[in-house]
Amino acid sequence: MFANSSANASSTNSPVPQCRDYRGTHRLHMVVYSLVLATGLPLNALALWVFLRVLRINSVVSVYMCNLAASDLLFTLSLPLRLSYYARHHWPFPGFLCQMSGAIFQMNMYGSCIFLMLINVDRYAAIVHPLRLRHLRRPHVARRVCLGVWALILLCAVPAARVHSPSSCRYQNSTVSLCFESFSDQLWKGGLLPLLLLAETLGFLLPLAAVVYSSGRVFWTLARPDATQSHRRQKTVRLLLINLVIFLLCFVPYNATLAVYGLLRANLVESSLEARDQVRGVLMVMVLLAGANCVLDPLVYYFSAEGFRNTLRNLGTALQTRPLSTNGARGALTEPPSETTQNTGQDATSQGLLQPGNLETHITQSPQDSAL
Repeated sequence: MFANSSANASSTNSPVPQCRDYRGTHRLHMVVYSLVLATGLPLNALALWVFLRVLRINSVVSVYMCNLAASDLLFTLSLPLRLSYYARHHWPFPGFLCQMSGAIFQMNMYGSCIFLMLINVDRYAAIVHPLRLRHLRRPHVARRVCLGVWALILLCAVPAARVHSPSSCRYQNSTVSLCFESFSDQLWKGGLLPLLLLAETLGFLLPLAAVVYSSGRVFWTLARPDATQSHRRQKTVRLLLINLVIFLLCFVPYNATLAVYGLLRANLVESSLEARDQVRGVLMVMVLLAGANCVLDPLVYYFSAEGFRNTLRNLGTALQTRPLSTNGARGALTEPPSETTQNTGQDATSQGLLQPGNLETHITQSPQDSAL
């Protein structure tokens, strides 16, 4: 990734340099990314299953949330490669896997920024300009927009993968490969800094400006005395606040520090080696916050998408009531429930809500805002 670059990479004509001691940073990354993998993988896999198999993504917001969950799941699936590297302190896999892992990080971070922006823009269109922009709030339009976003981040992932080639260094009379720490000064002065500035502009600054503007306009509209107060609008405010928190906590610190570090490495700003190393140390912490966004994004689904939250509650109710149905005398495990049990109580309601057909019927009653 851009954050984990080293100043001690050498040119191809120079002898192999000695490996720098990154073991402390590697241990920190191994601990944090282990927690991200343990929580982010099941949360985003469950979220993607709910959107695709239960809710059927029949609304604009659910389309964007589904793509956000897919982006986060892709990043968590790449974490075992990183964890193996941080545990061994060298890259034991083929070089293309290092390139792929670095590119996936960039795809997830900037893709998450764009998908969060699209969620905010949809809420802005629904509340501030409900009639003027209603033609843009269609599920088929949202799907085409998401296809365009994936095409953009895949296109930008190609140069990102090219600069993530592993570098070699010497450790105890043997040559090992390093990953995520291979950007030389020549590379920073060449094509890496323009690539970084382009990614920061398209993938971070523009989404940040759109999120701040759309959130401010929505809050201003809902705060007017003549605004109709409803539970749905309260959930909209909660959704926008969560998106702002994710941007401010995960993306702003990393991208701001990365921009400063890029200017220092490209020698556009005069600095000492000690100052450069200090900025790099801060960047090592900020990059962990950026990677943690895939753990915070499920909060957007749970606290803002009523259909998603109800599905999880129904799943929990079904898991709690299933052991109760197996209690009793001989043969109770295979005995079918009685007709009275099927038609009364909360269990029957929960079972009915878990049926995809019933969920689709409930969702299609309000196709534009069913996720909220």
